Amino acid sequence: MASFEKPTHLEPSKLGTKEYWDTLYTREISNHSSNPADEGTVWFDDSDAQEKILDFLSEELPQISSRFSRLSPSEASVLDLGSGNGSLLFALRSEGGFTGRLVGVDYSSSSVELSRRIALARSRGGGGGGGGSDDDDDDEDEGEGEGEEPLDVSGIEFRQFDLLSDPIEDIQRISSEVKEQYQDRAQEQDGRGGNEQSCGYDLVLDKGTFDAVSLSDQLDSRGRRVNEGYGERVLQLLKVGGVFLVTSCNWTEPELQKWFEGSEEPDGGKGRLRMIGRIDYPSFEFGGVKGQTISTLCFEKVIV
Repeated sequence: MASFEKPTHLEPSKLGTKEYWDTLYTREISNHSSNPADEGTVWFDDSDAQEKILDFLSEELPQISSRFSRLSPSEASVLDLGSGNGSLLFALRSEGGFTGRLVGVDYSSSSVELSRRIALARSRGGGGGGGGSDDDDDDEDEGEGEGEEPLDVSGIEFRQFDLLSDPIEDIQRISSEVKEQYQDRAQEQDGRGGNEQSCGYDLVLDKGTFDAVSLSDQLDSRGRRVNEGYGERVLQLLKVGGVFLVTSCNWTEPELQKWFEGSEEPDGGKGRLRMIGRIDYPSFEFGGVKGQTISTLCFEKVIV
């Protein structure tokens, strides 16, 4: 078997440390307390990534995924890795029609506190209009968000969880509750009599989290940079046929494909990620080479 060729690692930076994110979200909690319309940073907002993700999930994903072709948004269980201020999950609920169980996890307790405060404000009809892009997170948009319609935040929850070190069962347990709710349908679709392959989430999202993990200088128990084990953990969180959608500004599409389709291990019946789609962003050309400022790839969990 050919050896797994990893992309060249990124140089570590402060954006790969928990201290950086704790400080950022503590500041954003303070800003939100002063002005509920200020919900903090929306990553990749300058590329309109969030709207493009919503469009992809509603229009393209049902065409390329057999699971999503027969699964309504009200049934889909969703996990957002590194959920930050919760903006993506709130958008899925308010604009994307996802009315089922939406779970956001982040290793920063300040992030979880901020997203819970925003959820409370939105449920009362406040907020929802402020915040900035990742280029202007120190700005405040005064007066926006007043008079917003209350958002139904039932079924949306945020928990502190470190994907790379905490027991994966803690988050799998939540998906098991979702599975019980739709057990008959899941068994019928999977044709597996409700075995372990129908456990997990239908959709796992990552908007910038793999980027941050890739900037960490920490090593795992095998002596690897921690981002090398990221895909393995994602696999454990997905149902067979489930979808992983990852957005990055640090990795090109070919590099992302290597990170998540490549493997050092034999499959062993545990599944692999297979790329099935992508989101197109405006491209640029420099030195005769075309590229995009950010990349979003869609992977499906398959058993081979």
